[in-house]
Order: sequence, then structure tokens, then C-alpha cells
Amino acid sequence: MSAAVSVGFGLTGSYCTYAKVFPVIEQVRKRFGVVMPIMSERSAATDTRFGKAADFIRELERICGRPPMTTIAEVEKIGPKKLLDVLVIAPCTGNTLGKLAGGITDTSITMAVKAHLRNGRPVVLAISTNDGLAVSLRNLGDLSCRKHIYLVPFRQDDPVQKPTSLVADMSRIPETIEAALEGRQLQPLLLGPEAVPG
Repeated sequence: MSAAVSVGFGLTGSYCTYAKVFPVIEQVRKRFGVVMPIMSERSAATDTRFGKAADFIRELERICGRPPMTTIAEVEKIGPKKLLDVLVIAPCTGNTLGKLAGGITDTSITMAVKAHLRNGRPVVLAISTNDGLAVSLRNLGDLSCRKHIYLVPFRQDDPVQKPTSLVADMSRIPETIEAALEGRQLQPLLLGPEAVPG
């Protein structure tokens, strides 16, 4: 793509996937030019065994050249100011899927999606949820057929130990963005088992 594309990149609380997501944010910045980071209030304030919130915020600022937006008030301007060409939510938890499907805008991430969609521009969801083939499946199905919503291809990440868990292939985010900007869903959407090194 010749002209810079303004990409919003929102992170929710699937902390175990951050190690795969952060290198992709760097790729997206190099490929598209501008990345505006957004974190849910929980992800911006919660320390877990996967890392400290302050460290994640610092790394996002390093990659994107700006601090992440973390409040509803900050992200609301995305709509009226038309700040983004495309908005990515990665990882997108089952909780966030449910709120988006139900039209609930009580977090910075769900408000960012609402604000962005008012401009009829694409939203890319990279799911990461342990109940993707359980209660969250209906929300995933609902969102998958909505206008301007595109999904990063996903698979069962551990069919034996976690049979209802679904995780997007985060490495496919850049090409899913390109497809979404063209108004098409990247295919195939359902991926086979991940190859095990060895």
C-alpha cells in the first residue's frame, strides 16, 4: 500500500496471547505506517503472571510512538474525528465478543468499536477465548455476519485439553487488515490444527 493507513490496535485481557500480539503490532506499524494503540481499562491496570501492565504500556508506546488510549472519553473521538481507517481488536476475549454482539459500550475497547463503526469502516477481530465453542459461539456467529466486521482466521488451540477454546492465528492479522480494507473476509476462516515443531 502506497499511502499510510491509520490502524487502531486494541488489546483486551487475554494476557497469555500478548507475546504473540506485540511482534505483530510492530509488523503492522512497518507495513501500514500509523498505529494508534488502545487498551481496555482492565488490560491497562492488571498485572498477571504474563507481565506487568506498566511494561505492556511502555512497550506499546515504544512500538507505536504514542501512549495507548485507555478510557471511554479518549476513544470516543475516534468516530467524529474519523481517526482510523481500520480498527483491530487483538486479542478479542469472549467477554468483549459478548459485549460487541449485545451493543454494550462500557469499556474503552467497545466504545472504540462503536465510534469507528459510525464511519462505516472495517473492524478486525482476532479472537482468543476459552469458550469459543461454548457460550461465546453464538456471539461469534452473530458478529461474523455483521457488516464491516472481519475475523482473523482462527482454530482450536488445544482440542484435547481445552476443547471449546478458539484462538486466532495472530500472524495473519496484517493480511486480514488488507482484505478488510478491500471489503472482503480473508479465507479460509477456519484453520486446521497448528503444526507441532519436531
